[in-house]
Amino acid sequence: MAHQHDHQGHQHGAANYGRAFAIGITLNSGFVLLELFYGGLSHSLALIGDAAHNFSDVFALVLAWGASVLVRRRATPHFTYGFRRTSILAALINAVLLLLVTGGIVLEALRRFNQPEIVSGQTVMGIAAVGIVINLCTALLFMSGRKSDLNLRGAFTHMAADALVAFGVVIAGGAILITGWTWLDPVISLIIAAVLLIGTWGLLRESVNLSLDAVPEGIDTAKVNTLLLQLPGVLAVHDLHIWGMSTTQTALTSHLVMRDASCDDAFLANAAEQLHDTFGIEHVTLQREIGDQSHPCQHCEPLLATSASREIQSATTTP
Repeated sequence: MAHQHDHQGHQHGAANYGRAFAIGITLNSGFVLLELFYGGLSHSLALIGDAAHNFSDVFALVLAWGASVLVRRRATPHFTYGFRRTSILAALINAVLLLLVTGGIVLEALRRFNQPEIVSGQTVMGIAAVGIVINLCTALLFMSGRKSDLNLRGAFTHMAADALVAFGVVIAGGAILITGWTWLDPVISLIIAAVLLIGTWGLLRESVNLSLDAVPEGIDTAKVNTLLLQLPGVLAVHDLHIWGMSTTQTALTSHLVMRDASCDDAFLANAAEQLHDTFGIEHVTLQREIGDQSHPCQHCEPLLATSASREIQSATTTP
């Protein structure tokens, strides 16, 4: 017997960020055009190159927005879970893009140690200051959702990282104009790269784990197993699987050994409600077994099967 229990609250919550994505994409697209204009006006290759980099920000936001839309599409006969995992893919791609950007900063910093360059004047610093404001404002649009949605966290991290890079440009430019020390530019760049790496690593690790169907962070499998064992009439639990269907939704499937107890709709609804309220698990599928050892479960692990067998034998031999 199987039961599926799905809460849609998180999906509707993600939908509320459509306006934030639209504003962020508009602001960053305008900033790209601004950099291209002043880059050509001041003959600054740095500004033109940074415009190309900021275009990747627009792409990252479009990708995250697209995923937030696709995640709400209905399932099809071919995609039976719908397109929920696109939010995980978007978060993963955003993490990889951030790592590529970080690597580019490191390579450019190392090159400038050997070949120091005069940092462009006040025009570059002024444009970088505008970049701080735009990227920071965009990051704030996703700040409230970054803890509950990995896809939104990817968008937030990307924008916050660029605000940090722009801030570093302003600081380095000002310090060099005052002191004339050109080596400050690559040093500050390496510090920024280190901060970006630390901030991106968690996003990459979590998105890779979700891509590999790992148990989402914050959920203890042992505690989930204990909750299921405490349900009325459950003798043993095996073939327990917990994975992320999207960056906001968690799914669970499990086999429950129940010899005589009822496994009706009330039991299943109660189990799903407890799993949702305790662990935030959105989609629950439970299968009941009576523990007939002549027809053992073909999917359970040997250790769990042995444990289940002992519990069932104990239950059936007790007067």
